[in-house]
Amino acid sequence: MNGFVLRGLRKRPRRSVVTSLLALNPFLNVSVRTLSHIVSKHEKSRRRRRRSIPVDALGIVVPFVSFISRRHDGLSNPETMTKNIILLSIDALRADHLSCYGYDRETTPNIDAFASKSLRFENAYSASSHTREAVPSLLTGRHPTNAIAEDFSLDSETIATSLADTHVSGAFHSNPYVSRAYGFDADFDEFYDDMYLGNSRLFALAQRALDKFVFNRGEYHARAKEINRRSLDWVDSLDEGPFFLWNHYMDVHGPYNPPDDPPFESSQISKVEAQRLYSRLAKGEPSEKDVRSAKDLYDGEIRYADEWIGRFLDELRERDLFDESLIVLTADHGDLFGEHGRYAHPRFVYPELTRVPMVVSTPDVAPGVIDDAVSTLDVLPTILDFLSESSEALPGESLLSPDESRRNEFAFSSATGENEREGLRQFAINGVRRGYRTTRELDSGDIAAETAIRLPDGEAVDIESLAEAEREAYDSLRRTLLEHSDEQLGTRFREEDGASTDDEIEKRLEALGYK
Repeated sequence: MNGFVLRGLRKRPRRSVVTSLLALNPFLNVSVRTLSHIVSKHEKSRRRRRRSIPVDALGIVVPFVSFISRRHDGLSNPETMTKNIILLSIDALRADHLSCYGYDRETTPNIDAFASKSLRFENAYSASSHTREAVPSLLTGRHPTNAIAEDFSLDSETIATSLADTHVSGAFHSNPYVSRAYGFDADFDEFYDDMYLGNSRLFALAQRALDKFVFNRGEYHARAKEINRRSLDWVDSLDEGPFFLWNHYMDVHGPYNPPDDPPFESSQISKVEAQRLYSRLAKGEPSEKDVRSAKDLYDGEIRYADEWIGRFLDELRERDLFDESLIVLTADHGDLFGEHGRYAHPRFVYPELTRVPMVVSTPDVAPGVIDDAVSTLDVLPTILDFLSESSEALPGESLLSPDESRRNEFAFSSATGENEREGLRQFAINGVRRGYRTTRELDSGDIAAETAIRLPDGEAVDIESLAEAEREAYDSLRRTLLEHSDEQLGTRFREEDGASTDDEIEKRLEALGYK
């Protein structure tokens, strides 16, 4: 295994005693966090300046030393230093509401056009059904139990760490669960998380008041237009490449309130009405009219996000960046609209929640539609493959060469229980036509429930009514899932000292309907 991969997978140290003491004194917490942030920015800036020393200042010494250094760092191919990586993820976007995945509404004309010239994966599944576990897995290439700690803070190194010595990295989003408060800014040179008053609980009420009475944002997230502006400004500010850019778009996430004229809703909805509608959905108390309206508004949000993602891709083309970049478009999970009697995105692993779009673009791969069952865990291995690096230590594998040599025939998903389901964890194994779901107790590992399912619609299957060959196929799935869940329960969440969630984060999450 080369040094590049080893750096990307080394363990982060546990929180120190100092970190535990910081939780006892918010004033000290703010001061130390601020100082740490300044030192971190200085170090990143110093590293950037060191990389951008003019070649003519040092003659031929710099390129020679640089080449030797890169070889020493495990980068066997110097050409990888010119390849950009762009990850576009959309929060709460289920695959079957995209027109290129067969939806009966034209929700995604721009993504459709992009997918038609790329690799589109018909059966892609997220590692989990909610952001707190899905995004960490997307960024680390590891199952949720290995990616995060018990308090949902990051506990494994991300794409940014893997590329820290070769790429300048920037992240742009406004989801509190993947903010600085949970450690997601590690090794990013630029990290915009829309937490403009930082992650201190001292300013929680102030930020909430500003959101409500001054900025009147209502949605509690930055729109795709703003994410585009900030990320493209950052790209334009770079002196040299390559870069890794991650944009995470929150528009599709509830409350559903598409700006301008909603294309699939007869009347405009106010921010207050949108918040109340989403609250009724999250509580499982919507009327039939509520559900119809929510679907229309959800699809309108998709259409809005699609427009600005299309504009973003056009901006890349205008900058001559599109054809020299690996571009991955996916989602962290979907939403429910009454399927299985549930709404929004509760912690279950139904395929409506875990089946996500997956589109991969690179100049070296011909376009096509792939039926293989793949996972969001495959994104990091795909990036490493694009850079001619190994990903053998990761559970996923590259999406750039899908063929019969894939070692993973299935995609796994899992989610922790909450409220009355606390102490349980649900697992699913997803193939192309068949799947299996089981719920197990965290402490004992006992099976609380299990269901054979048909994919992609997720309908339950009565195994006893099937022919022998089908029964055997499902029994094989069950055995594989039990083996996988045994392994994951054996490496379940690790507690970290001093863990706390700031009031600011809690308020923002409540506004987004997470609470």
